[in-house]
Formats: sequence, C-alpha cells, structure tokens
Amino acid sequence: MDHQLHRLPNGIRILFKHAPFAITHCCFLINAGSRDEAPGKDGLAHFIEHLVFKETERRNTSQILNRLELVGADLNAYTTKEYTCIHASFLQEHLERAADLFEDILFHSTFPQDELEKERGVIQDEIASYLDQPEEAIQDDFEGMLFSGHPLGNNILGTAETVEQLNGDDISQFIKANYATDEMVFGVFGNYDFKKVVKLAEKYFGPVPANYNKKQRLAPAINSSAHIVQQKPITQTHCVIGTQAYSSSHEDKYGLLLANNLLGGMGMSSRLNLEIREKHGIAYTIESNYTSLTDTGMFSIYFGTDAEKAAKATKLIQRELKKMRDNKLGTLQFHQAKQKFIGQIALAEESRMSLIISMAKSLLDFGHADSLDEVFAKVNAVTADQVLRICNEVFDNNRLMTLVFEPK
Repeated sequence: MDHQLHRLPNGIRILFKHAPFAITHCCFLINAGSRDEAPGKDGLAHFIEHLVFKETERRNTSQILNRLELVGADLNAYTTKEYTCIHASFLQEHLERAADLFEDILFHSTFPQDELEKERGVIQDEIASYLDQPEEAIQDDFEGMLFSGHPLGNNILGTAETVEQLNGDDISQFIKANYATDEMVFGVFGNYDFKKVVKLAEKYFGPVPANYNKKQRLAPAINSSAHIVQQKPITQTHCVIGTQAYSSSHEDKYGLLLANNLLGGMGMSSRLNLEIREKHGIAYTIESNYTSLTDTGMFSIYFGTDAEKAAKATKLIQRELKKMRDNKLGTLQFHQAKQKFIGQIALAEESRMSLIISMAKSLLDFGHADSLDEVFAKVNAVTADQVLRICNEVFDNNRLMTLVFEPK
C-alpha cells in the first residue's frame, strides 16, 4: 500500500500519502453535491461552498482568505454533482495552519445574511457568464436532457431563479442532512510522519460532533434516445452526442475508459482528432469524455464547427463509432492503446493535488484507494473482446442522444 489511513471516532477518515517534497497538497472531501439538493433548491451545494469562505465564529472574510494566502498558499474549492471539496497547497511547515482553517470554515461558518446577499449576486453573475459560453452551456443542457427528471440533470450552479430563493434555513437543513462525518475525508500528500498527521487531525477534526445521517440517492432512469436542435445567438454550431454509461463500481468501467481514450481522449492521436481535425480540418475542438458516478455514468462526444460543416462532422463521428462497434482491436493496436492510457495515468500523478483528491474520492466510494500499480493492473486486465462488447453496448445508435446549438 502506498498510503496510510486512520478513522477518527466521529467517522472522519484521514488519508495520507508520503512524498519527499517541500510542497504539501491537502483536501477535505465531503460526499455531498448538487444531486443531494431538494426539489427547487438547485445550486444550494455550490452556494454553501462559496459561503464557507465568508465568515466563521472567530474569523471574518479577510481573515479566512489571508490565513493561508499570507504564507503564499493556494486555497480553493469546488462542487460537483456528488462532492464538495476544499483544497490547499502550501509549504510543508503550514499543515497545521491549513487544518485549523479547514475545520473552522467547514464546521463553524455563520452564514450571515449580508454575505448571503452579496454571494447570491456573485453566483448569479457566474451563471450569466457561463451561459454566454456555448461550449460550456451545451454540456450542462445535455446532462439535463440525459438525466431529465432527476437531480443529476440540474445545473450545479443552479439557475438565477433558484439561487434568488435560497436562504439560511436551506443551508442549515442541507448541511444537517448531507454533511455526514463518516462520509468525509481529510487527505494529505506531503513530507510528514504519519503520526504527526493523525495527531493534527485528532486535534482539529476529532472534536467535530458525529453526524451519521444517511442520504437516499436514487439512480436515474434510462432515458430514450433523442435529437434536439436549438437556435442560439452564436456564430458556430456546437454539438454533443452521448448516452448514460457505467457507474464507478461497474466491472466494465476500465474497459470504457480505455475505449474512450482511444476514440477521443487526451492527446492529438485519438481517432476522432485524427479523422475530423487533422484529416478533414473540420473542427478545432473534438473530444470524447466518460465520467463515472456512484450509480450511473456519462459518455459524450463534443465538437464545435462552422454551421456548414456540422453535418459532415456528425457523419464522420458516426463512422468512427461504427468502426469501434464492428472491428475488434488487433493485438498490437490494443497493446499500444493500453500503453498510451497507462502513460497518461502515470503523468496525471504528477498533479499531486489531483491525485490526493482522486484517492479521497475512491475512499468515499469504495472504502479503499487503489495504488498506481493496482490501477495499471485493472487496465491491463481489460480484453479486446470486452472492449468490443462495450462499444456495441454504449455506442449503440439506439441509445445515443444528440443536442445541437446552431446559429439563429
């Protein structure tokens, strides 16, 4: 095992990975995101993530922001459909400073009304800015179509209307219902003795009252295929093609990750990039993505191009998908695809913050965090027959949905 674990009596887990570097990366991950919001409360989890930086029982906004930034640290946070994450990077000697701040903002924020009103406006501006970017907006609208009628289909930011209605009672109720201490992980990646990390965690997170509320997450229904075209005040056509896919615990997850990487993943040598950008010069951006969630997943292909080229781009994408469904990868081709993917995973480990957050997510989802060698073994265990079967299941035309933004 390349990491160490410890559980506090209140259920909060400590994840530690040693690295002989001067810079420490740490995160506090909570298994609560936008899918856990009550109907009509869209954007609440993200609203809370903003507000924890505003005021606590013993710090004002300036003191919170300066606590780490005054020593040159980087402090930030984000919200996803399933998680809320606070994270920081800093010089080795400032770990206690970070732990102290994390505990304060996560468990002692006061959410004063004046700060709620100010941040409400900030988020509404964020929503408006996001909607002005069609390449971003279409992804959210596609997920809304893919998970229609389910909280996973809601925009993480919420809408201007829902954010306008959020209040202090909503915040308190969400935290009580979803901030379960046994679904929290404090992750540290740095040059320490593990006993020191545990001692610090016991000092700052040990006194946090236990909360074992269990949320009830319902898996989304499988929606039928659809093709929707919307006119927008834009200059290019933007398109997303995709479907629901495997959950993070599904046995075929690594097979789909491998297939996705070959089709339109990272790098310039993906099939879609070589065919549509390099060979035909149609689209500047062409990519595919697979995101796994705890009980479902999303596979999608995105491209943006001139309106007169969109039909050809779509036809070429369908042709590449058909090749993936019809042709089993040869031995050499399959070996090269695995080597490429494994190399990319190894390079991603160089982003140490991303790695410790990924390990913390795995700990929340599965109760353990795989080492790099264990991940490689899972990739290498995928077979060509398995990938062919996966492609015929996930890339089935009868399952694919399409959303197009085209110029008015």
